[in-house]
Amino acid sequence: MRLNPIPAAAFAALVFAATSAVAAVEKAPEPSNQRNCFASNTWQGWTAPGDGDVLYLRIGIRDVYRVDLTPGSRVRKDGNNFLVSQIRGSNWICSALDLDLTLSDNLGFRQPLIARSLRKLTPAEVAAIPPKDRP
Repeated sequence: MRLNPIPAAAFAALVFAATSAVAAVEKAPEPSNQRNCFASNTWQGWTAPGDGDVLYLRIGIRDVYRVDLTPGSRVRKDGNNFLVSQIRGSNWICSALDLDLTLSDNLGFRQPLIARSLRKLTPAEVAAIPPKDRP
């Protein structure tokens, strides 16, 4: 049984399409890899608006980061609670995976917190946070 050979023009078109696709991938601009990282020792304060699943972290003088926690965390900040971040390895925080957070109180109660996302807020977003909820 003899198979029909692919016509040379069709074969050449397939090869050209494949090499063009590879060249396009190689020349495609890389996605923006601007990661807003901060060193853990630049963390200046925090707040938890309401009894929600959000934390705001003050980093340095100007920056505020929003940390979304797993639903049901119900974090609240009062005089008896403090937020602990365990550093394992590098002290650079670049994503939610780099945060190992625990809410503790002066009686020894510890509540682990799982961060789902971490995002640096724009100046406009920081301005929109009510003053009592800013870190």
